[in-house]
Amino acid sequence: MGKLIGIDLGTTNSCVAVLENGKPNVIPTRQGHRTLPSVVAFTDEGNEIVGVTALRQAVTNPQRTIYGIKRLIGRKANDPSLQRWKSCVPYEITSAPNGDAWVSTRDGDYSPPEISAIVLQEIKAIAEDYLGAPVTEAVVTVPAYFNDNQRQATKDAGAIAGLNIKHILNEPTAAALGYGVDKSKDQCLAIFDLGGGTFDITIMKTSGGVFEVLASSGDTFLGGNDFDQALMEHVIAEFQKEHGIELRKDPVALQRLKEACETAKKELSSTTTTSINLPFITSGPTGPLHIRHDVIDRPLLEKLTQGLIDRLDAPCQQALRDAKLKVEEVDQVLLVGGMTRMPAVRRKVESTFGKVSAKDVNPDEIVAIGAATQCGIMSGDLQDVVLLDVTPHSLGVRVRDERMSFVIEKNTTIPTSEKKLFATTRDNQDHVDIQVYQGENEQVWSNTNLGQFSLGDLPLMPAGKVNVEVTFLLDADGVLKVTARELTTGKAASVKMTPSSGLGQGQVDRLAAERSGGQRAKS
Repeated sequence: MGKLIGIDLGTTNSCVAVLENGKPNVIPTRQGHRTLPSVVAFTDEGNEIVGVTALRQAVTNPQRTIYGIKRLIGRKANDPSLQRWKSCVPYEITSAPNGDAWVSTRDGDYSPPEISAIVLQEIKAIAEDYLGAPVTEAVVTVPAYFNDNQRQATKDAGAIAGLNIKHILNEPTAAALGYGVDKSKDQCLAIFDLGGGTFDITIMKTSGGVFEVLASSGDTFLGGNDFDQALMEHVIAEFQKEHGIELRKDPVALQRLKEACETAKKELSSTTTTSINLPFITSGPTGPLHIRHDVIDRPLLEKLTQGLIDRLDAPCQQALRDAKLKVEEVDQVLLVGGMTRMPAVRRKVESTFGKVSAKDVNPDEIVAIGAATQCGIMSGDLQDVVLLDVTPHSLGVRVRDERMSFVIEKNTTIPTSEKKLFATTRDNQDHVDIQVYQGENEQVWSNTNLGQFSLGDLPLMPAGKVNVEVTFLLDADGVLKVTARELTTGKAASVKMTPSSGLGQGQVDRLAAERSGGQRAKS
């Protein structure tokens, strides 16, 4: 078996690390950077470019430069959370035949796993250059609040890239492992992870090398991109008020403004004022027009993003309730993700948890370091660490009146197995359809459908007299297998749940074969 690498596949940036001599080390890119922009672009010559090089051509070729693809992975095109995002990105988001959100360029239509695979393939190549040996296996992190569709789509991306994803690890859990909490001290940690596209909060206890997740909550569409967007919309509205021109219709202007607003946001984490000046942003009846905001101050940014900051509170409170802990019982807060550098976010954390966060964490690298630590646990190189993670969402089946009957509750430690008994609802019912869902709503249609299967040839008896035992087996990777057995005859049926959306296995295999024989993307 080759070297196992740990990958933080981020919305904005990605990072890769490997365990060497018992310690996790970040692998630098070819340019010497410790993170890789999660950006893919297509050139006029038909080449793929990744990372810093792709980022450089974003302004000149915005409609063929794809960023933030993690926000689309495992989602439907009609997802309400995508609508604002569509209006502020220069590339086109379209609906695949099965309703999934894809991106469309003049080079073709691409699924999110395909774009993510291009990033992963570049990370694989960087690791191989560093290690001087082939890399075929990885631990990849995902937001703790990702659902099954999003997790499976991430695994598909790995397969397309030629990587066998040995384990899907929740990002906050990885951060705790990477932090290397003092194993001799019992602690309760809150890992507050606000990245480019997602927000997670995880409550965890550590004791003698055992890392036990108590609860996770979050928002899979809340992150730095939304803070950029809030500032963008302010500037666009001011420009339209002054000149009567809608900049959202100009992809080049939109990309220039996006980059300027992101830069301004970052600068306001360390300074109190900055500026946004974009000459020749577009043309009007009187000639060239410019954006001139000589003073953008921190109070303005905080006012524009107050609603986003307020949204951080509910998941934190939910996680504490689910963990059955009072805020005073949390010993330490770890900040993860670039957005935790924003002073207003740090103040929110301090007001929520009543304590200052740990200062000795690099929020851009800690998740990849934790993923490499997990590699060491899996390989046996680190034998004094035990990880107990949880499932972030409840799992159950559809029952009468379109209701959800929960079989595995959220925040249950995995791996786990649970059984539940159901009875037929009609006289002489000869089969049952087992429809499996993921989510917290008692109304089944508000949850995510994971798939279904049938158990037939049931004894023909009055309603309620035939009992079917349904077993849910959830492994440490979050992969679900469901078995149904009729108790009288012992007849059984089972299925390994695959997402109700996303790429089929045939598509994944075809894309993997194409990429293995194709030209490697340039970074």
